Amino acid sequence: MSSAPARTISQRGQGFWTDVRRITPLAWPVVVGQIAVLAFSTIDTVLVGRHSPADLAAFAVGAAAYVTIFVGFMGIVLAVSPIAGQLFGAQRLEAAGDEAHQAVWLALVLSVLGCLLLLFPQPFLWVAKASPEIAERVRGYLLALTFALPPAMLFTVFRGFNTAVSRPKAVMALQLGGLVLKLPLSAALVFGVPSLGVPELGVTGAGIATALAMWVQVLLAAVLLRRDPFYAPFKLWGRGVHEPNRKALWGLLRLGVPMGLAILVEVTGFSMMALLISRIGTLPVAGHQIAVNIVSLMFMLPLGLANATGTLVAQRIGAGDLADARRLGWHGIALGAALATALGLLIYLTSQQVIALYTTDAAVAAAALPLLAWLVVFHLADAVQTIAAFVLRAWRIATLPMFIYAGTLWGMGLAGGYTLAFNLLGNTPPALQGAPGFWAAATSGLVVAGVALAALMQLKLRA
Repeated sequence: MSSAPARTISQRGQGFWTDVRRITPLAWPVVVGQIAVLAFSTIDTVLVGRHSPADLAAFAVGAAAYVTIFVGFMGIVLAVSPIAGQLFGAQRLEAAGDEAHQAVWLALVLSVLGCLLLLFPQPFLWVAKASPEIAERVRGYLLALTFALPPAMLFTVFRGFNTAVSRPKAVMALQLGGLVLKLPLSAALVFGVPSLGVPELGVTGAGIATALAMWVQVLLAAVLLRRDPFYAPFKLWGRGVHEPNRKALWGLLRLGVPMGLAILVEVTGFSMMALLISRIGTLPVAGHQIAVNIVSLMFMLPLGLANATGTLVAQRIGAGDLADARRLGWHGIALGAALATALGLLIYLTSQQVIALYTTDAAVAAAALPLLAWLVVFHLADAVQTIAAFVLRAWRIATLPMFIYAGTLWGMGLAGGYTLAFNLLGNTPPALQGAPGFWAAATSGLVVAGVALAALMQLKLRA
């Protein structure tokens, strides 16, 4: 069963287009699956936004808090992907399966800590300076999400392992299934179904719908791992639950902690924007939420390419073909940059029509439109830095990228954005005050991060 994937990844090509044909089959299922994941948030943004502006503002603050917690911990667990990918490339299949078991233990421990943070969201409410009405709605939403975090973390293990062994379609299928379940659940719980006795819960209903969909998704993942013969060589079930292994857990943490911190810095650089922009008012944060959702949807393309490129690089490292691993990394970045430029231009030129899909409120649309002025450069830089980071992780290089992210996305992006948005120096042009100031600074930070990570690749991966 394992020989077919091994033969596939061993077919090397010297040219760019040959590598594109290797990357694409692994990339497109990730793109589709991650769009399905982001559609969870898109559905909630649209439904909650149509329910009330106050619910949308609460959703923006609550989603920023949840994403900050989940994504940081998710990054630690995703260390299973490059580690298992190298073992898979070396045909050490049982060892790759054991890494998945160790990642499950790690996910469970982190879930407990994450749920505690969700139950006490006061730091996020303080940063956002949320009104009592908004704060109450945020608490209800995050309480519902405490039941979503454990299955989300366990599904991260499933996702990371399947990425490592070139099975992204299995992940995509379950993510699409979760989306199919999420849409009617959110609609019913946000607006209520009086004829069925379902109350109108607003933003809290969106959180409950997410929790239900995630539990169904992770249970189906467990069934697939048990019954699909592809997974038999990895011994995921044959020996029962593997006990925690100190050496394996330390290996996951040594790579995963800087990975998780880097991803946390990247995500909080943008989630904190929502909390700080909410200080300006309900309309600015509602417009920001729409703009964030648009660029997040666009981000799924470079994310898919980054996953595919990083997977192939890790597998080739495991197989001992370091020249092919280096070449694949650079070709992945070139492909991502080209596609990101094209997509960025397309969305920028149709930005008014795209925003109209999210809201019929002219004031909210007017708040979102100026933020997309940075779209092309923002998306191009985001694509380059993301793919470069995934390639470096495949080589188990994660600490230096973490510091690069801290300096560029927190320093330049968040601190610089705060300075511009609130005119702290007294000389910010009016066009860059408020939410546009955060977006201008974030774009600058992404550009510097992309250049720095590409330079680090060049320095570290020279033959």
